[in-house]
Amino acid sequence: MKRSKVNDILREGAGFIRSFGYVLPPFADWTPEEMKARRADIGGIVDARLGWDITDYGVGDFANKGLFLFTVRNGDPQALKEGRGMLYAEKIMISRRDQISPMHRHVIKAEDIINRGGGTLCIQLYASDAEGAIDRRAPVSVPTDGIVRRLEAGDVLKLAPGESVTLMPGVWHEFWAEGSDVLIGEVSTVNDDLTDNIFAEPIDRFSDIEEDEEPHRLLVSDYPAWLGA
Repeated sequence: MKRSKVNDILREGAGFIRSFGYVLPPFADWTPEEMKARRADIGGIVDARLGWDITDYGVGDFANKGLFLFTVRNGDPQALKEGRGMLYAEKIMISRRDQISPMHRHVIKAEDIINRGGGTLCIQLYASDAEGAIDRRAPVSVPTDGIVRRLEAGDVLKLAPGESVTLMPGVWHEFWAEGSDVLIGEVSTVNDDLTDNIFAEPIDRFSDIEEDEEPHRLLVSDYPAWLGA
């Protein structure tokens, strides 16, 4: 993706989030220069990979296959191993109308996916077989706001604003917005986007950036180059 395109998506996305009354933390507005100047104080942000995240999954077609995310808080994977401490994470995301976030599952992370407003959030669901691959015959059961729903393999669960679903590790899911763009909340166990996303197809979680202009805001994937993370 070109940096100019990323910058445009960031500006549009930040406005969309705020239009629903969701207030981002202060560091969301820091410029790259401010983050570099504060580097000694923001280890918690950098290490937990909090902040902006835009991906086209390496496909080069963000309008049809992509996702806009901001990680608000994130715990420590070591805490999960110890079973105590900060075991949770939170994201706010935007799924554009008919924009696919491709089929994937998680090994460790359980997550609540919440329609925070906009259109209808559509989620196609499959169970895993014994080897962790997509089981195209077995039904899948998921809690939706505390009520368990049983779906056939490949059925599409539709969530109206305010509704949510809990996805446990191993549940395959692909999602998109229907009708209009959707603001999505995610509350989960500790998030690790570097190792805990298993995709059905060979795609990349993060996008390569073509630097055709200066970044408006840093993405979490920029931290190693810009902040020495």
